Amino acid sequence: MRVSVLVLPFSFHPKTSNRRFAVPKRENFTSRQSTVSAQPRIHQSAPSIQAYGTVTHALPLDLDEPIRLEMTEQLNLLLADSMTLRDLYKKSHWQVAGPTFYQLHLLFDKHFAEQVEIVDVIAERIQLLGGISIAMSHDVAETTRIPRPPRDREEVPVQISRLLDAHQIIIGACRKLAERSDEIGDAGTNDLVVSDVLRTNELQVWFLSEHLVQVPLAVAQPSEMRKVG
Repeated sequence: MRVSVLVLPFSFHPKTSNRRFAVPKRENFTSRQSTVSAQPRIHQSAPSIQAYGTVTHALPLDLDEPIRLEMTEQLNLLLADSMTLRDLYKKSHWQVAGPTFYQLHLLFDKHFAEQVEIVDVIAERIQLLGGISIAMSHDVAETTRIPRPPRDREEVPVQISRLLDAHQIIIGACRKLAERSDEIGDAGTNDLVVSDVLRTNELQVWFLSEHLVQVPLAVAQPSEMRKVG
């Protein structure tokens, strides 16, 4: 005959040193089976946990809520512009043509990757300040200050000029935001705007603008034949 032995857990009482045997709690397997399933729960929905344009309260950042509200609003504008410039670089990367195709194809993609990093650090700064970063393309299109380019394929000088115009908008916004963030004591935003966004955009402007300098490719022109202007 087979005998089953039930081993019960016990607790130790410090005063009496007596062993008190606890009755094991019976688990309700029926209710557990009704809540746990291998079936994915799709098509879920729920109310938002935070409204766009607000910041969460009482974050230990030593920055008052009005400061964080202002900075997240300005950073979202900068984010929308940076996302637009990022995509403009990819458009140029795909559609570039002509004798400088290979060089510009690589340069545009390099600048695209650098703008991807900028987009990420701006968005994370917004979230860090307790705000909500803009994300979707339709929201970006409604927010950006950069003019919308045509769907058409354009010549290289037009592509570069369009990119430079976008950079100019972002650089101007960076200078204003850096000055304002310094005034109100948001050193973190100031450092991000200057070190990450402004300097990268300035460097990219230099690389782009040099492609619009009209110089001979193979044979230098004599001084008397050269027109300056």
